[in-house]
Amino acid sequence: LFDDFVEKAVNWVNTLKLGNPFDAETTLGPMANKRFAAAIRAQTDEAVAAGARTLIERQNFPADDGGAYLMPQVLVNVDHSMRVMTEESFGPVVGIMPVKSDDEALALMNDSPYGLTASLWTQDPDRAWNIARKIETGTVFMNRADYLDPAICWTGCKDTGRGVGLSKLGYHSVTRPRSYHFRKVKA
Repeated sequence: LFDDFVEKAVNWVNTLKLGNPFDAETTLGPMANKRFAAAIRAQTDEAVAAGARTLIERQNFPADDGGAYLMPQVLVNVDHSMRVMTEESFGPVVGIMPVKSDDEALALMNDSPYGLTASLWTQDPDRAWNIARKIETGTVFMNRADYLDPAICWTGCKDTGRGVGLSKLGYHSVTRPRSYHFRKVKA
């Protein structure tokens, strides 16, 4: 299962086109700031120095300019001593590691000071629900990680995602209610 999943992930990543977001062919644009891209490059480089293996070839993403344009990367041979596995990257890098059980997966998912979003991939919704209830995140996806429903709140826990976005809860978190109590006074 692990090898098949990794192969499919790599194949999908290799279909992406890094480039100018105004180009209709582009499916992956630049990071919002060069420093964000630099942070992800540092996480990736540290992981590789500690034994991780990259699966995406640089020549597939010639638009990676060392600045804000950052090629995606899939890493294997990763562990939780690597920042790329325990920090929020907010960019196109993912470390994939095999686990022996749902309990091990849960322990690893919760082994982070952050808890914004988790994504579970399974054909068994009951199993996903049992795991999702135990994950220390504000948002859990099943078989996707690419859509935010405006009707459902997006929130985090632990050292991430303070507050709420989307939904009525998100709207209320960025507005200030105000009450007016007027009474006519007789002159």
